[in-house]
Amino acid sequence: MLTPMDIHNKEFKKVIRGYKEEEVDEFLDKVVADFERLYRENGELKDRLNLYNEKVESYAMMEKTLQNTLIVAQTTADEVVLNARKKSEMIIKEAEDQAKKIREDASNSVINITREYEGIKKEVQVFKTRFRTLLEAELEAINVNLNEV
Repeated sequence: MLTPMDIHNKEFKKVIRGYKEEEVDEFLDKVVADFERLYRENGELKDRLNLYNEKVESYAMMEKTLQNTLIVAQTTADEVVLNARKKSEMIIKEAEDQAKKIREDASNSVINITREYEGIKKEVQVFKTRFRTLLEAELEAINVNLNEV
């Protein structure tokens, strides 16, 4: 393959009427052939370069899309975690409120049952006292009747 230096350093033999035509034609044929090959190669390389640039651009767009997707996924994950925490806090609060209400209801039930028990206990005591009084009165009446007979 010819180099620019080969073209630059090429010397043609001088003849009476100038350079030897056959040598010049032969050299020009080589220059033309190499130039055409280089021109084609240059075109192919430009096409490949454009293709690679398009691929790089496509990959850059994919990278940007993936980055945006990751950001959206991270944001969504953060929101899910935040919502889960809020929901768990709400569930715990509701459970604590419900437990407090159950304790209060149980405590009120115990107080009411204790009052009812005390009331019944007093009624039983009153009943016993009245019954005893009644029995004593009847016994006294029977004794009085027995003494009269």
